[in-house]
Amino acid sequence: MSYVPEQPPPLPPLPALFSGARREFFKLASRGAALELITLGFYRFWLATDIRRHLWVNTAVDGDAAEYTGRGKELLIGFLFAMAILVPIYLAYFAVGVEAERYQGFASVPLVIAFYAFGQFAIYRARRYRLTRTVWRGVRFWMDGSGWAYAGRAMLWTLLAVVTLGLAWPWREAALERYKMQHSFYGDLRGDFEGRGWEFFKRAWYLWLAPPAAAGAVALLMHLAFNSGGWPSASVAGTFSAIILLVLAPFLFAHFKAVEWRWWLSGIRFGEVRLESTLPGDAFYALYWKVIAWFVLLSIASTIYFSAVIAVTARLLGPDGGGLQQMQSLSNQIPMLVAIGLGYIIWILALNVVMRLYLVRDIWATVLDSVQVHGIEAMANVAAKGDLASALGEGFADGLDVAGF
Repeated sequence: MSYVPEQPPPLPPLPALFSGARREFFKLASRGAALELITLGFYRFWLATDIRRHLWVNTAVDGDAAEYTGRGKELLIGFLFAMAILVPIYLAYFAVGVEAERYQGFASVPLVIAFYAFGQFAIYRARRYRLTRTVWRGVRFWMDGSGWAYAGRAMLWTLLAVVTLGLAWPWREAALERYKMQHSFYGDLRGDFEGRGWEFFKRAWYLWLAPPAAAGAVALLMHLAFNSGGWPSASVAGTFSAIILLVLAPFLFAHFKAVEWRWWLSGIRFGEVRLESTLPGDAFYALYWKVIAWFVLLSIASTIYFSAVIAVTARLLGPDGGGLQQMQSLSNQIPMLVAIGLGYIIWILALNVVMRLYLVRDIWATVLDSVQVHGIEAMANVAAKGDLASALGEGFADGLDVAGF
């Protein structure tokens, strides 16, 4: 009778740990914003690389951290190649619009469809690029599949979501994520996605009812206001309704994203390896409100700065003329326009620092704190496989403003 060795018991689930210091990330983002200002925005490719490297290298499972091997130069080259393709499309559309101005509105429809297809292609190829630059325990993640096949699926699912007034969105997300994961690999270990659209919908069905319920409440308030007191009451009701919607919107969106993150992470598989997330629905409330608070503060500060620049310029010009003449004189002051333009750019860069700190770094840390990895032993004997992907997809994603991490 042959001896069959006993299989060792499976390891207990292991936490995903993030050890990156918040102050270090803030310095990285602030220095990057300053360099973006000096380089007229071109440093963003190196900043994106530095941010990813910081996040990856401070993320560890079973004592081993990930590694990001991408380079800013690759992203710049990919962006330039993408612009060489996109710019002629923009110019061709502009020329057609000039020649057939009355048909320009109709002509924008195929342009929007084409750009949406390009955007979905870019999302897929950008993910492929990032995955092939991610290494753990010396083995590279990689991805195959067709970006255009993914774009076709995304367009059909989006059309269905539009026709069903958004009800098909969870099934869209499940189908597209399944396609991406089934073409993702860790060495020779193939990925999969077991999340189902129905599971997503069950976890957040009430969020799909929120927009029509809010619209109905606003319509009811306006109806009551018109019947009771005319325009003044209607104006008060409209203002009150708008305030309620503005207050509720961040909570609804933050809750939706938390539910989506938890559903997505719990559906990821690589062979026998699976993730489990316990992310609560209120995990992002404070982060989104902090971003809103910073947006308000920075907007107030920029408004004070712009007013001060205009006031100083007007004082230096003296009391010559008034009203329209003074406004025309101010509009011709190049130093004032430069100062206002510089202030606007600094405002945008400061907002980017805030968003990267709260909506990238802090969300990353919050999500990882909720993750447990099951079956990690399946990654012990994985053979290296897969080739590097080009950064063209990242270039499209940057040019079409659909980039991500």
